[in-house]
Amino acid sequence: MLVSATVSVMAACASASGGGAIEVEQVKSELESPASRQYVIGIGDLLSVLLYNEDKLSGRVKVRSDGKISLGFLNDVQAAGKTPVQLASDIETGLTSVILNPRVTVVVEESAPLNISVLGEVARPGVQSLPYDAGVADALAAAGGLTTFAHKDRIYVIRNNPQPTRIHFTYDALMRKTGQNASASLFRLRRGDVMIVE
Repeated sequence: MLVSATVSVMAACASASGGGAIEVEQVKSELESPASRQYVIGIGDLLSVLLYNEDKLSGRVKVRSDGKISLGFLNDVQAAGKTPVQLASDIETGLTSVILNPRVTVVVEESAPLNISVLGEVARPGVQSLPYDAGVADALAAAGGLTTFAHKDRIYVIRNNPQPTRIHFTYDALMRKTGQNASASLFRLRRGDVMIVE
């Protein structure tokens, strides 16, 4: 597992190293949209799938390492990468051939930790286990902070979805949570992000 995580991190860094970085303010509009704040189901999450008037088909399922869950009548359903509302809609669509007007609710009972690779000039580089909705400052703290050799104006997040993007942060902007620097502290990490401190 650790080997595959390391390979993924190296691939992410390599794919984003060719292009220049964008400033965090350039992704601010994405952060302010309601869709960006919705919870996205990830591998390891424990879900409660409730089917109205069908107790036998309702139950608790864990999202497997392939991102899918298994449900009666549907077999495997892709769950990772979707919001609970999107997954419920997909399950309802799949069940229409066997149940008249199915109504499904998906609840995230337990969220898997957010594992972010923090590389470069930090005290403890490696994969950091963070709570969902963690920011860049949280990841830096989990990694033990910056080393004496770190450049405080060279902190980057590599995000591969929808395309490889290198997002630039400064330490001062992360510590100031108001005014024009608020974007840095509002930015939230996602599964698959990689942080690099140069």
